[in-house]
Amino acid sequence: MERIKSFQINHNILEPGFYISREDDNVITYDLRTRKPNAGDYMDNAAMHSLEHMFATYARNSQVRDKIIYFGPMGCQTGFYFLVKDLAPSEVFALTKMILEQILAYEGPVFGASAIECGNYQNLSLSLAKEEAKKYLEVLNSQTNLEFTYPE
Repeated sequence: MERIKSFQINHNILEPGFYISREDDNVITYDLRTRKPNAGDYMDNAAMHSLEHMFATYARNSQVRDKIIYFGPMGCQTGFYFLVKDLAPSEVFALTKMILEQILAYEGPVFGASAIECGNYQNLSLSLAKEEAKKYLEVLNSQTNLEFTYPE
């Protein structure tokens, strides 16, 4: 069986950051790596779930909403996948930072926090989403690899 691309990345040297994971025609999958893999520091489910609700809602309501394909957590709890079409990586990087800033500025209930809208609506916390957003925004603000390639 052929190994999928994400299993070909050396997770032992991967640091938190913003990476291009794969390109399929005009759709680019971004690896929004919030944690160092296999270091014991994983997002808990409520933080991951809450950031997913907030980020996905802002992305799908942005000026480029028609270019957003998907935003969701990695099963390993060390980041998110963000699939976008027809946008340059620098635009997606800037969009990601803008959305994290919007999350930090937001006051109110977590988007989609009702039994009608979510299958685990009680597992949401704006403060946890903000904590994750702040931590990841700090990573992005200090990122020097603006080619967004994985380390080798």
